[in-house]
Amino acid sequence: MNVAQPPTLARIIREATGLDVARCYQCGKCTAGCPMARYMDLMPHQIMRLVQLGGAPAEEKLLGCATLWSCAGCLTCTQRCPKELDPAGVMDVLRQISYDRKKTSPEQKKVLAFHRAFLKTVESDGRMSEFSLVRRYKMASRDFMSDVALAPAMFARGKLKFAGHKTPGRKEVRRIFAVCRKGGGR
Repeated sequence: MNVAQPPTLARIIREATGLDVARCYQCGKCTAGCPMARYMDLMPHQIMRLVQLGGAPAEEKLLGCATLWSCAGCLTCTQRCPKELDPAGVMDVLRQISYDRKKTSPEQKKVLAFHRAFLKTVESDGRMSEFSLVRRYKMASRDFMSDVALAPAMFARGKLKFAGHKTPGRKEVRRIFAVCRKGGGR
């Protein structure tokens, strides 16, 4: 009797993005161009290799690494890939799996809080609103005082406004978020 095996990360990524990570031949161009590499515990090419290798040890290492949350999503790695793969897209899928499986590294708690606050702000306001973002982030992270000294200068320069901009099309943005939550975004 065969017991169905759970899908591998490579298969999940292929279904979500259409990418075959087996095509990566480890040239390292993604890592060489990554502006965030110095902040990563695993380099982008190592992420791709671990996905290729698969297995429980590789999955544990991947889903708990800080790299997923250090990636800026700038797409430099994707632009540099000679095989036209999308390491940034792979990072996006792995970040979502890490979050869904509650494997997010505890050290990344503030990054995850910022990520959630950013998305909630865009969903709610139809665009990024600095004050709404800061308010949501501070409440979620419980980090109220670390950068409070920056606020007066930001207000004085007009970089932080109490009143957000009323964006036309907020309903449409909310509808996009609703579709994504139902699985239509993958």
